[in-house]
Amino acid sequence: MMKTLSFAAIALTVMSCGSIGDPELARGAGVESLPDSPNAWVSSQGGEGKIAIGWIEKLSDPVLADLVAEAIANNRDLRAAAGSVQAARNIARQAGAALVPAVDVTATAARAGIVDIPSADSYSAGLQLAWEVDVWGRVRATRNSAALRAYSAESDFLFAQYSIAAAVAQTYFLTIESGLQLEVARKSFDALIQTDRIVRAQRDIGVASGLDVALSRRDLANARDSVLAAEAAQRLAIRALEVLLGRYPSSALVPAASLPATPAPPPPDAPSSLLNRRPDIIAAELAVAAADNNVESTQAARLPTISLTSTIGGSSAELSDVLNPENVAWQFASNLVGPLFDGGLRRARVSEARGSREQALGTYAQTVLDAFQEVESSLDQNVVLREREVALAEAAVEANRAFSLARIRYEEGETDLLDVLTIQSTAFAADSALVSVRRALLDEWITLNLALGGDWQSVELP
Repeated sequence: MMKTLSFAAIALTVMSCGSIGDPELARGAGVESLPDSPNAWVSSQGGEGKIAIGWIEKLSDPVLADLVAEAIANNRDLRAAAGSVQAARNIARQAGAALVPAVDVTATAARAGIVDIPSADSYSAGLQLAWEVDVWGRVRATRNSAALRAYSAESDFLFAQYSIAAAVAQTYFLTIESGLQLEVARKSFDALIQTDRIVRAQRDIGVASGLDVALSRRDLANARDSVLAAEAAQRLAIRALEVLLGRYPSSALVPAASLPATPAPPPPDAPSSLLNRRPDIIAAELAVAAADNNVESTQAARLPTISLTSTIGGSSAELSDVLNPENVAWQFASNLVGPLFDGGLRRARVSEARGSREQALGTYAQTVLDAFQEVESSLDQNVVLREREVALAEAAVEANRAFSLARIRYEEGETDLLDVLTIQSTAFAADSALVSVRRALLDEWITLNLALGGDWQSVELP
């Protein structure tokens, strides 16, 4: 997998090829368009671990690691993105080809004659050279613009891999949660079957009323519906994961039985650190630099062009004499072409390039702001969800204790059925909420690592 290149490294790579536009200016212009950012995240509560290394591995779930690797290898969207990267690289190569002379070899063989006169043979061979002298830097700026766009496409592709890894992890957690929610629904259904038996037995001895029986049967039917809905939700989650993996959505995948423990949150550093780490921000930044070079290219296109051409070759009636010095001739020419009138075409192209540059700058600024929002929101949600998990765990324990006591009291005739059914509904709702918040906490942990620009793996795939 291609690792993220820092903007400075890319800038040096491009400038070493003779760029006329400094890519670092793109960062300066982009940062100037951003609001002032604090030295630390507002929602930060501290944390442990590293941001950029192997957040999938930190979950200690080898099944999940294998599924992510499978998705990276097979996901159709990633294949399309990889094709876009390859196309961008080849466009950059094409744009750079004009920096060196084009050399063609020529060879001809001919026979001519008229009726009753013997035919005559002729042979020729030679080289033709053509080169545009890049006086104003137009060709280099065009090449650099294409190269920067290729780097931008690679950064987008890298972030797409991060996003696919996060989507697989979160959908994997969803399949596990759906199984746990199904267990909760079945547990509730089984408990209501037992309660219904008690109610019918008490009705037979004249203790329970017809109203109690109706209430019990109502809740039992609702619980059966909940089981069916939970089974369907599990199949939907499994199919969603299978599609991410590039498999046929047959709902054949068997989910894990329990959610992994949520690791400690990574230590968020200064907001400005995202500018060097998040691939999508780097991609937007490179797009600004590419737009800068495109402006340079269109401006230079309004100036005269100088091209050099040269030919050398020989011709002879005998093939063996084609390269004889006596038969070899050469020619060298230079041409200057300056634009005189084009109906405003070149000026319009400059204006278009400047507009595209402003658009790229706006996209960069919005990408950074969106990234800031993602991190702040995720930091906040990680804290809230951890506190909610503690509260819901306590609520689930107490609700289940209350349900056990209420059923005992009902069997002893100390409370009515409606109280038991209400407490039972509360207990199983608490169990369900606890499962949901634990899955949400894992999701948010993944989201935070992704928002901070962390890589899902610590080593490259083969």
